[in-house]
Amino acid sequence: MSELKEPKPAKVITGLLISPSVNQQECFEMLFRHFGDIDFISESIQFDYSKYYEPEMGTGLKRRFVAYKDLRRQDDLVSLKLLAMEIEDRFKEQGKRRLNVDPGLVTLERLVLATGKNYTHRIYLRTGVFADLTLVFKKGTYI
Repeated sequence: MSELKEPKPAKVITGLLISPSVNQQECFEMLFRHFGDIDFISESIQFDYSKYYEPEMGTGLKRRFVAYKDLRRQDDLVSLKLLAMEIEDRFKEQGKRRLNVDPGLVTLERLVLATGKNYTHRIYLRTGVFADLTLVFKKGTYI
């Protein structure tokens, strides 16, 4: 019989898609206020892998990743997604997102992202939020 116990806390990350009209400094300040001290911000990468977001967010999107200093409980994933959606709403222009914030949790075993989209490999949590097992750590690397 298994014994139920709390998992270790996880590292919080956010993946960002940023429209050219977004003030990135303002974005990072808002992320700091909602998610806590930032300990890493990636360089800006041109996002041209998909046109999925263009109808809503336009062209010239940039991808950035942000990591936060404090570890969080793994069952905080839903609240992190709800906070991310609040931030997205603050940057909307004419009802369209200009910022996409995808929160996730990194542990020694995996990377799990929060999403509002259902799919076969996603597990429903609550409040319309699903957990997406994005990467698994195996044989010394994430796959």
